[in-house]
Amino acid sequence: MNKRALVLFSGGQDSATCLAWALERYELVETVGFDYGQKHRVELDCREALRGAMADPKWGWSGQLGDDHMVNMQALGAISDTALTADKAIEFNAKGLPNTFVPGRNLLFFQFAAAIAYRRGLEVLVGGMCETDYSGYPDCRDNTLKALQVAMSLGLDAPMVVETPLMWLSKAQTWALAAELGGADLLDVIRRDTHTCYAGDRTHWHDWGFGCGACPACELRAQGYRAYEENLA
Repeated sequence: MNKRALVLFSGGQDSATCLAWALERYELVETVGFDYGQKHRVELDCREALRGAMADPKWGWSGQLGDDHMVNMQALGAISDTALTADKAIEFNAKGLPNTFVPGRNLLFFQFAAAIAYRRGLEVLVGGMCETDYSGYPDCRDNTLKALQVAMSLGLDAPMVVETPLMWLSKAQTWALAAELGGADLLDVIRRDTHTCYAGDRTHWHDWGFGCGACPACELRAQGYRAYEENLA
C-alpha cells in the first residue's frame, strides 16, 4: 500500500484541498511548487501560510507534512505566449479554449514532480486537475494523466501513481470535500489563504475569497462556492 505522496501545490483552492486529502491518507506528504513566470505569482506567496495552517495540530496532520520543494521553470514562461505569462487580455479561441492555457504546463509539472518523487522515495503524485468544472485545458483531462502515469512509470522503471481526487467533482463538490476534511475551519483557510485569480488580485474580498471577480478562474470559484452554499440551505 502506498504510504508516501508528493502534492503538486500551487497555493490555489484545488491544490490546497488536495493537500488536505493527501494528509488524510498518507503517512508522509511532501509538496512541490512551480515558478514559471505566471502573472499571478502571488499564488506562490500563499503556499507558506497554507502549509502552516495545514500543520495545525487540531487536524491531526502535522506529523505527516514533510518537506516543500520549489522548481524554477521560468523557461516555460519564456516560450509561452499566453494570458498567464504575458501582458495580454484573456480571450477564447474558436473551440472555446482560453488563452490562459499554457501548453505543456501540467505535463512538465508532473515530470519534474516524478523526478523529485523518485529521488525522495515517494510513490504517489497528487494533482488538483479536474475535468468537470474547468476551463477546457487538455492537459487536465483524465486520459491525458493516465497516459502520463504510464509513461513516467516506464521511463523511471518505477511505479508512479497519479492521483487526481477532484477529477470528477464540480467546484461545489470541491468546497464540500474541504468541509468534509476539515470542517468550517478548513473552509475559512481556503477562502482566506488560497489564491485562484488569474489577475493576481488580493485586494478585493468576496465571500469565496480574494480576487478580481471577473476572470474565468474567479468565476468558476465563485459559482462553485455559491452552489455549495445553496446545497447547504
